[in-house]
Formats: sequence, structure tokens, C-alpha cells
Amino acid sequence: MKFKSTWTVLALTLVLGFASCNSDEIASYQSNQNAIIETTTPTDGNFTAKVGNCAQVPGWASQNGGTTGGGTSAETVVTTYAQLKSAIENSAVKVVKVSGTITITTRLSLQDQSGKTIYGASGAKLVSTDQTKDGSGIINIKRCTNLIIRNLIFEGPGAYDTDGWDNAVLDDCQNVWVDHCEFRDGVDGNFDIKNKSDYISVTYSKFHYLKPPKAGGSGGSDDHRYSNLIGSSDGATADRGTLRITFARCWWAPGCRERMPRVRFGKVHIINSYFNSTVSNKCIAAGFEANIRVENNVFEGVKTPIDLMTGYTAVTAVGNVFTSTTGNTAGSNTAFTPPYSIVTLAASAVKADITGGAGAGATLGGNVCGSF
Repeated sequence: MKFKSTWTVLALTLVLGFASCNSDEIASYQSNQNAIIETTTPTDGNFTAKVGNCAQVPGWASQNGGTTGGGTSAETVVTTYAQLKSAIENSAVKVVKVSGTITITTRLSLQDQSGKTIYGASGAKLVSTDQTKDGSGIINIKRCTNLIIRNLIFEGPGAYDTDGWDNAVLDDCQNVWVDHCEFRDGVDGNFDIKNKSDYISVTYSKFHYLKPPKAGGSGGSDDHRYSNLIGSSDGATADRGTLRITFARCWWAPGCRERMPRVRFGKVHIINSYFNSTVSNKCIAAGFEANIRVENNVFEGVKTPIDLMTGYTAVTAVGNVFTSTTGNTAGSNTAFTPPYSIVTLAASAVKADITGGAGAGATLGGNVCGSF
């Protein structure tokens, strides 16, 4: 449940409230002294105001020391592929601001870095047109810690099963917050998390497919609109005890076929999210040793909202709304209890919150934090 109240505040108060945002966004908020502050009522009835406070990280990324990214470090603004590649590969660059549309000529690699933020100005987009096995994908993030990726559109050329790359991959990374991003039309998938990655929060992000899938790929599937894979295989037993991931206020939108997400091993919390892809075969898939809490989500016009696969550990499904769905909606066994508190909407408020103007996707003005 949400309540909005108008507070008249001094410019100094706004500066303090938005201390983690960049100067352009601070100026725009200072210009309006009658700021609208959203407060959200958690299920325990305690009020929490989180507008503009990027230090209040929701979900698993708040654990293990927290996630701050590049903090208030000086920004490096990039408008070309060469500039972006240089900034991402330079460990001394802590905040990267992407402006405009950048075509990815060779998949980006962010490796062995810590304390970095990559964010987009309004409308910023990273685009790949390569559907080949080796050339596909936008960014591979490996062995990194304490990262924030915010307000970016990742656009691939469409699903084509060549055993290629996703738009984005987290590989053996810890404490990553992906916030207000849009992932669409990935070749192999939209966004995968694997190989002992841990303490990850994905919030207010949108996953979908706008382009028809290309058939005839070497991987064997003629419709590989499979959005999000957690854990790479049943044999990747090093993943045990890791893959602690929160998906909060995310939108699996039209075009998604499966993997929303498909989980192995991890303790995954899917809360206050919206699923409405009418081409779906299944949505949340509990795979080998998956431990999933499915809480206060909305499933609308989809098939098999919850798929209980062979070898899963537990799925707790509570407070969800199912409208015009077919297939299984129930959990089984008792999943983990998150060690963090998170502001939770009633399921009846989820759809409007996620699909609204500042909802899921790259809907912000830059490196600012929306209401949570």
C-alpha cells in the first residue's frame, strides 16, 4: 500500500536526501520545493521513505557488507564504443555515465574490478546486432565485486539458439545491484547469473522480447526466448551455498517464453514482480536444488507460473495473484527466510507500480534511485 504526501522542504534538505545522485539530477529536484515524497508501508506497518536514497539497497545485495558501487566518485561520460570500452576496462574509473545509443562491436568484458557504477542518462542504450555464437552478447562481468548497474537498456538482435551469449552475464561476482534496467531480445537469453555469483539484487528491471525468434540455430531450439538463467548446470556443484539473489519489482513482459527465471542451487527471492507474457510455456522454474521464495507477485495470462522440476529443494509461494493462468501455481516444501527486511507491496498494488511511469525498466533520469 502506498501513501503520498507533499512536504515543503528546504533546498539543503533535498541536497542531503539526494546526496548519492549526480549534480544534474540534484538540480532538477532542487527546483521543486514542493517535492512529492513517496512512503511505502511494509507489511509490519512501519513507514519507510526511500526516495532518492541509493544507500538503502534492497534485498540480498544489502548483505555481506552491502553494495555501494562507485559511490560519489567523479564521472566519466562516454558516448562511443571506444570510450565505453576504455572506461569499463580502467579500474581507476569508478563511475561511468553512458549517453545516447552505443553499438557494441565486440562484446565488452568487465573483469576483476571492485567499486564501480555504470549507469545510463535518460534513454541510454547498448545495442548488439550480432547473432553468432562467438560474437553475440553485450557485456560479460566476471570476478567483480561491489558493482551497480542502473538505468540502461540492453538490446540484442533477437533470440537465436546458437549457444551464444546473453545480453549480460554475471560470472563469479559478489554484491551487485542491477536497478532500473531493461534487457530485451538477447541471443541466448537476456541476463544470466552463474558460477558462484552471490549477494545480487535485481530491482525494477524489465525483461522482454520484441523481435521474433530466429529458427534453425545449432543449439536446437527454434524459439529460444529464454530470459534469465540462474546457475549453468546441475553439475556446477560449486554453486551450492551461493547464488543468493533477489528479484524485486521486476517485469517479465510480453515475448518471454521461459526462464523467468530458471533457478539451480540458489536461494532466490522473487517479490512484487509482474509476469504477463502470453507466449510463455512456464515462468519461474525451480531446478536442481533450487530454494525459492515467491512472494506477492502478479501472474496474468501466463502458463505454468511455477514449474517444480526434478531435484528442487523448496518453493514457498505466498500472497501471489493469478489471473487467467493455466498450470501449477503452488509451491512445495518450505523455502528459506530472507535475512533482510524489504519494503513489500500488497499484490494488488504491484501491476500499477511496475508498469507506471517510473516503474520497471530504464525509466529514471540517470543515477538516481526511485521509490522503494
